[in-house]
Amino acid sequence: MAEYPDGSARVCPLDAAGRPAGAVRREPDAATAVRGRPWVTRWVWRSTAAVYPEVLAAGGWVTRCHDVEAVEALLLGHEGAWGRPRSLAAALARLRRLPEPADPPLPSAPSDQPSLFEAAPAPLPGDADPLDALLAVYQSQLARTALAQHPERMRLLLAVESAGTLVAAELRAVGLPWRADIHRRLLDELLGERYPGSAEPRRLTELADEVSRAFGSRVRPDLPAEVIRAFAGAGVRIGSTRAWELREIDHPAVAPLLEYKRLYRIWTAHGWSWLRTWVRDGRFRTEYLVGGTMTGRWSTHGGGALQIPKVVRRAVVADPGWRLVVADADQLEPRVLAAVSRDRGLMAVASSADDLYTRVAGQGFAGDREAAKLALLGAVYGQTSGDGLRHLADLRRRFPAAVAWVDEAARAGERGEHVRTWLGRTSPAVPPDEPPPAGAAARARGRFTRNFVVQGSAAEWALALLAALRLGLRGMAAELVFFQHDEVVVHCPAEEAPAVVAAVAEASATAARLTFGETPVAFPFGTATVEVYADAK
Repeated sequence: MAEYPDGSARVCPLDAAGRPAGAVRREPDAATAVRGRPWVTRWVWRSTAAVYPEVLAAGGWVTRCHDVEAVEALLLGHEGAWGRPRSLAAALARLRRLPEPADPPLPSAPSDQPSLFEAAPAPLPGDADPLDALLAVYQSQLARTALAQHPERMRLLLAVESAGTLVAAELRAVGLPWRADIHRRLLDELLGERYPGSAEPRRLTELADEVSRAFGSRVRPDLPAEVIRAFAGAGVRIGSTRAWELREIDHPAVAPLLEYKRLYRIWTAHGWSWLRTWVRDGRFRTEYLVGGTMTGRWSTHGGGALQIPKVVRRAVVADPGWRLVVADADQLEPRVLAAVSRDRGLMAVASSADDLYTRVAGQGFAGDREAAKLALLGAVYGQTSGDGLRHLADLRRRFPAAVAWVDEAARAGERGEHVRTWLGRTSPAVPPDEPPPAGAAARARGRFTRNFVVQGSAAEWALALLAALRLGLRGMAAELVFFQHDEVVVHCPAEEAPAVVAAVAEASATAARLTFGETPVAFPFGTATVEVYADAK
């Protein structure tokens, strides 16, 4: 399906090579095209964000799609061209060896439009016909996918990334249930009265006064440099005002300062202004960016959807007679490490839904769960000093293939090379005309690539999970309303909650099998059925 400037769409069937296999039809708009063809199992289009919100608003639904622009970004990365423009116009320009137009910038403010981001697309080079351009780029993508290091894995990655774009559009269309009255009440309880203008609310003002009294002079707690100077004047040296560093200090300013920081974050990130901007008709809607980070994890543009404090989650309340099924994957990244490394010992340990760290602790850490956890997370995140280094050595003896997997990724990063996730998402390499990293820069890059191959593979499993879950919920009243890295929230009638829990478990097993093949590794979920999101943990 190709969109045209007048709002109409052109549609035609395709063969396996992406060539037209039937007549081209003109439709008044994308929604009409989709609703008139319910038998179509996969749509090829420029951008889900450009098409699907209109389809959803008209009551349509799509089983699968191929998002050309999302796919282009992945293929560019795999080909060593990470970060180049991904638009249909840019892809066509590359095919024609013409200058590539830059991708349009993201808007900076929220909108009531179906898609927050869909500004006018870049003009096609040479006034190319949109359908001709779409077919040319799609055929090129099929050919380039066949040349990937692991073509079948890459095809799966492109499929689940495209499925993710469908889920992201559906999440925004449905929205997360949000009680504005409860949110206002908790803000009043936490922050106190609001003063005219942009002044801080009462409780923050009181805490700022407590901090100043503790130092014996006026100190603004929202200015880190001022706080650091105040501690220095009291004979206390600190490098930052991070909470973990402040908790190590014995000084009367610490307690009010920590409370100020906590409440200040709530006021600025989820206060009254946030509520007015982001909550409409009992729903919070944000724009999810599929593959918004290098590792493939999602991000959001506005609203702080992936950083909702637990206290604010008290405002996320199911509709009357409905429930929230909150499902959180247990110890996801160590289990992914077992699956991708094919380490027999770690796969055996991860084959149970029982606590993974406790099972690892029984393999030689004298039953010390915290030591086992530190070792596994040190392997993934690159902790190479103190107890982390000693525990990592123990882990290397017991699970050599698993540690070798991340060690090799780290060495590649230190050399300035790219690394790839299990399905083929690729990290950027140092450009050939730049010297390889050295010293601290090399070590930092090695820590990044060490984590990239695990976190990125976990993100691929999560995409497959979402793809399977949205199909598993089809036919129910249940609606997927939130996704965050390894957690999903489904809003459903109370009587459907057991079926939703079962659908999550089935989707997890399907995602593991699709992503990693046949392995004994289990990917269990901790689930809670609640009326209020904050009660889930």
